[in-house]
Amino acid sequence: MKVFRVYVENSVVGGYFDKEFEVATKLLFDMFRKGLFKPVISTHVIKELDDGAPIRVIENLKTIDYEMAEVDDEVLSLAKSYIEEGAVSEQFYGDALHVAIATVSEVDVLVSWNCKHINNLHKIKLFNAINLKNGYKMLEIRNPEEVLKNE
Repeated sequence: MKVFRVYVENSVVGGYFDKEFEVATKLLFDMFRKGLFKPVISTHVIKELDDGAPIRVIENLKTIDYEMAEVDDEVLSLAKSYIEEGAVSEQFYGDALHVAIATVSEVDVLVSWNCKHINNLHKIKLFNAINLKNGYKMLEIRNPEEVLKNE
């Protein structure tokens, strides 16, 4: 059985303790702990958490066995393309980095509660058009509820 690699960006990491998102996020983390999905995070996730996340959020991330994706020149170049081609503005460069990391890492899905800059139909189409133009595969972007419903 294939274990899906799931890129987890910060809105999901923090969503574990957010009343609006906690039920689905906790179920997703349970699936990670059971080995049903393989979580992938990045050095960018860690940096964002270190820049002000509550200690309980950081400690909770340590309860799952994740794969670490690095931010390298290829990721930086793709994130720059997202900005240059209007998928996101420079102000939301961090969100572009998450999508670029997930794309370059060839995960099965990026999970996000960020419906403004990452997980909405218009943005997903833009990201994927840029991905295809640059020789990458299309990236699935979903929220945790959508991933769980397909299990």
